Amino acid sequence: MINICLESKKRANFILKGVCNILNVADKREPIITISNLSKIYRVGEEKVIALENINLVINKGEFCCFLGTSGSGKSTLLNVLAGLEKPTRGNIRIKNVNIEKLNEKKLAAFRQDNIGFIFQAYNLVNYLNAVENVSLPLMFKGVSKKERTKKAVELLKAVGLPKHLRHKPTQMSGGQQQRVGIARAFVTNPDIVFADEPTGNLDSKTSMEVLDLMTGLAKTNNQTLIMVTHDVNIAKRADRIIYILDGRIEKIEERQSVGG
Repeated sequence: MINICLESKKRANFILKGVCNILNVADKREPIITISNLSKIYRVGEEKVIALENINLVINKGEFCCFLGTSGSGKSTLLNVLAGLEKPTRGNIRIKNVNIEKLNEKKLAAFRQDNIGFIFQAYNLVNYLNAVENVSLPLMFKGVSKKERTKKAVELLKAVGLPKHLRHKPTQMSGGQQQRVGIARAFVTNPDIVFADEPTGNLDSKTSMEVLDLMTGLAKTNNQTLIMVTHDVNIAKRADRIIYILDGRIEKIEERQSVGG
């Protein structure tokens, strides 16, 4: 009887310790993006088209967050507004304690350059530049020396599995290889946040998962926030949280894993 009581007590202490660890991790979560009462309205002739309506959301540092929705749901508009590529009609976007909707174009461009990486569905590589040159472009805009930016570009291209394609131009690479270059370019400045707009949209299922593994692996290694738009439920299931977007609103939020999982 005494042994049974001791075992029960040990088990209870173990469970309690686990719960405390989860709560401690939760307490340490650091919001990196806070969205308040965000709306985006387009004017088409005399009509108003509501693309986003009253969005409220907090995204934490190091989190992999996915905006999931059908075409026309507003998910890409939300991504573009958060990335500073479009201005909201109303509301606030606070990134790293900066209200980006209040920045002028010059300051906003500098903010994006210092804090944000972007991965595009269509890759958006410069066709006359090779892989190393494409990846090093963001560093050139930041004034990094050619020697240093080439070194960083080569390191990242190797990290995404393209050690033999350093001098290849986009037309000499497959879609999956081009997207790997796009991923390397997005991470080369070590941004706090990486936005990915349908990054697997032009890829087959096998290549999509490989590309997703690369993005999430790089982001988690450096505790970077990854925010992705997709219409693919299987891709979305890899995220820490799925934000379901419908008709410009957040329909629901699904937590995919325990805090710190």
